[in-house]
Amino acid sequence: MPVDTVISNGTIVTSESVFDGAVAIDDGTIVGVGDEETLPEASTTIDASDRLVMPGVVDPHVHVDDHVSLDSYESATSAAALGGVTSIIDFGWQAYVSEDSAWDEESTIREGVERKREKAENPVIDFSLHGGFLREGEDAFDEIEGLIEDGITSFKMYSTYEFGLSHGYIRRVFEKLADLDAVGVVHTEDHSVCESLTEEFRKAGRDDPRWLAEARPDYAEAMAADDVARLASETGAQYYGFHTSSRKAADALARYQRDGSNIRGEACVHHTTLTKELFDEMGNLPELTPPLRTSDDNDALFEHLRDGALSVVSTDHVAQTRERKEATEWWEDPFGANGLQASLAVFHDEAVNRRGFSYPFLVRTMCANPARTFGFAEKGTLDPGTDADIVLFDPNESYTITAEDNASVADYSIYEGRDVTGRVETTLVRGEVVADDGEIVETGRGEFVPRERPDWSV
Repeated sequence: MPVDTVISNGTIVTSESVFDGAVAIDDGTIVGVGDEETLPEASTTIDASDRLVMPGVVDPHVHVDDHVSLDSYESATSAAALGGVTSIIDFGWQAYVSEDSAWDEESTIREGVERKREKAENPVIDFSLHGGFLREGEDAFDEIEGLIEDGITSFKMYSTYEFGLSHGYIRRVFEKLADLDAVGVVHTEDHSVCESLTEEFRKAGRDDPRWLAEARPDYAEAMAADDVARLASETGAQYYGFHTSSRKAADALARYQRDGSNIRGEACVHHTTLTKELFDEMGNLPELTPPLRTSDDNDALFEHLRDGALSVVSTDHVAQTRERKEATEWWEDPFGANGLQASLAVFHDEAVNRRGFSYPFLVRTMCANPARTFGFAEKGTLDPGTDADIVLFDPNESYTITAEDNASVADYSIYEGRDVTGRVETTLVRGEVVADDGEIVETGRGEFVPRERPDWSV
């Protein structure tokens, strides 16, 4: 009896090796990888000649349809599919109340999770959610265990902004997560340092966007990264540092890894490929936090990705419009930049073409490691028995990135005009083609995926 699909004549890329072969798919699952002659016949054959056949990208840091990002699930996941991303982790936020918040009354993390799942209409790819803390309260401790049982096995916190949490509260959350084998993730910048510098620069009339990078310096990031990693180490929690942007912050994480602590971290594509000089060219459009830094910081992130202190590359995708970005000062919302559609192409070009890293490195940092880190047992791999989330990638096609191609509602790109070599051709989610040759061919394929408690000892 034939299987559904065979992807033939491709170059297979796993986290460990590269070889010529084929992939057999049946009922949404990979059922074989190897020489085509050894695989069953198929109802459909996809010719992958001169293409890389890779696991779909797993992006664990994506903002969709909430108080910071304008994308709907359909627009964000369309951008993702066109960029070779087949699974994302978004956020189910608590609501907090303040003069500047988006809510009129407080709500729980569970209510935030349910709100996101209700909003997730016509997703093109699969998604999961981090639980998101935006205030301190006892109610959260009563719901964490139930959320974990429902597949929300990681929880996001901030050390800065008006919704940042105190070290004492983060310590308590880490203790709870350690008891339950879940993961804590934190945006780490020292709030008081960033606030004092911002106020100083505003009083001095320094209103050029480039001052964002000076107001949120690398040492403020490193201070908070060190503090939070210390809390995780002392409580025994599995801790993952979001968007590590500087040499100093990455060095801080690395110190705790050397003592055997469960400390991991990510770098974002933009922090590995862009520098703060982009503010001079694009004004507020690349306004994000932690901010873009220096070429030495770019180099440091690759050094730590190579050595393992950082193990994942993500986007921190946030969809905003040019109009909203350009209507604010550098110290005001909205922060963030869209990146899902360009992430694989840009990071491939930088890591493989320009810096000489291997294709297995690309798969480890963008597919296998994020899946393992966050309990996506069936994602990020081409192993038989796992989900047939697959990307066909042309490593030789060159093109220029432009926001005119955006599927996201964002009408600009911080990579505008960047020439890259390597392009996503076809994206499959659980065995079905959802994007092909720059077009979305199926919506609604995606679904919510509960995640397991990850075992970081493996």
